[in-house]
Formats: sequence, structure tokens, C-alpha cells
Amino acid sequence: MTTLIVNGITHSYDGDPEMPLLWYLRDELGLTGTKFGCGIAQCGACTVHLGGSAARACVTPMAAVEGMEITTIEGLSPDGNHPVQVAWRDLNVAQCGYCQAGQIMQAVSLLKNTPNPSDDDIDTAMGGNICRCGTYPRIRAAIKRAASKDTKGARL
Repeated sequence: MTTLIVNGITHSYDGDPEMPLLWYLRDELGLTGTKFGCGIAQCGACTVHLGGSAARACVTPMAAVEGMEITTIEGLSPDGNHPVQVAWRDLNVAQCGYCQAGQIMQAVSLLKNTPNPSDDDIDTAMGGNICRCGTYPRIRAAIKRAASKDTKGARL
């Protein structure tokens, strides 16, 4: 039996310990904001926070999340107004939108650890998140906007 906390709610899982966290989130909990992309942790579409750090849910087995706090895009902000989400909307970052939940979760992790990132910091942190539409300039601009805002009280 695996016990985990997803978006502040405790859950128990009694299945295959090798099942990827991604499938548990999507198929068991119905949290479909986290997307399947490549299945080998190379694209970032499945990025969630494990214990506050960005991680790829597609390669994280359920056995590895015992007792962990997991945040998905749905749990980032109850009203969708996390500073990064606001910056994403303000700058119309999303084009097709498929990768954007993973991009946002990675950006939030970056800003948590590096509140005022340089272009190099952004490129390094976001390098593992692929956007097929090529919205990288808007992603960088949104991260800089979110970093420049007064985020007191926000969960970065």
C-alpha cells in the first residue's frame, strides 16, 4: 500500500508499484492536466512537483512516491491565478497548449529556487521541456514577468 498526498489530499494506492505516477494521476484520480508526451522523461509534458521539486511523472514509479507531497497543475492554484499562470495568460504563451502544464510546473520550480533568473538560468531549467510550437521566447518572457511581480503570499 502506497500513501501519497496529491494536491493536499491523502490517497492510498494498492496496485502495481512500478506503475508510473502519471497513469495514477490521470487514470485513477482524473487529473488530466498532466500530459503524456514521450514516456521517457525527455519532453517535460508530465512535469509535476514531488516534495516541491519538478519531476517527470512518466518515469516515476508509484513505489517511489510513498509519503510524498505531489502537486499537479490542478493543485498549483485553486483559481488558476498563480503568478506564473497569470504571466502565461498575459503574454499569450500557449499556442496548441499541450506542453504548457509541464512548462508552467517547471517554471514554478525554477522561480522557487532562483527568484530572479537570468536568461541562462531559464534556458538551463527549461531545456528539458519541449514545445513543438516553438513558444520559447514567450515562455522566457512570462518567466521574467512572473519573477518581476510582487509574489508575497504566492506559492512559488
